[in-house]
Amino acid sequence: MNGTPRLLNRILILLFGLLVLTVGVLMLMLAAVPAVAEWWTEWAPSASLRAGRAFASTLIPGTNVSWLWLLAMALLVLIILGMIGWMALQGTGRRDLIAWSNRKAEQGVPETGEAPGQVSIAASAADQALRAALALRKDLLSTSVAAVEFEGKVALRVRVVARQGADPHSITAEVERLVGGMDLLFGHPCPVLLHIASGPRARFSRAERVR
Repeated sequence: MNGTPRLLNRILILLFGLLVLTVGVLMLMLAAVPAVAEWWTEWAPSASLRAGRAFASTLIPGTNVSWLWLLAMALLVLIILGMIGWMALQGTGRRDLIAWSNRKAEQGVPETGEAPGQVSIAASAADQALRAALALRKDLLSTSVAAVEFEGKVALRVRVVARQGADPHSITAEVERLVGGMDLLFGHPCPVLLHIASGPRARFSRAERVR
């Protein structure tokens, strides 16, 4: 329920992993296989000479700088900009507000006596309210609430970490009841995605477990 490019992330991780694996295998073969080490000692000097000749033959007129260096710098800048854009995409879709309304009076104060202004409900308010209500449950270790954009609307993503053996139906019913009451209190119904998780913290916790 956010804009994180998961497919792109997996592709980049796969490519980076293949690159690291290739370099690692090459280094291992250079150290363990004599034939590969001999090939490297023959190929590396000649490759260095060819690269030197290539840079020497591509000098910019009137300078000692090769345009290959400028090309390499331009590619490096593009890579840096791409990395910045990629990092900016991570976790997008989060919202600070779950509801807001504007009340504007065209001429003076409305007849109902309501003054023009803006009312907004922060996601932190829903987070604190749900965490405080669920803190009394012994079968939950932690609760987190985030407002995210989902299908053009703002929704709540509720994530709870349950103890081992906790009843998910009871947790779901409790969260549903609390969210319903919160909707009445805020006057704004909000879609909710409930994620019940369990991990090492649940297995190693000393507190009483619900069976």
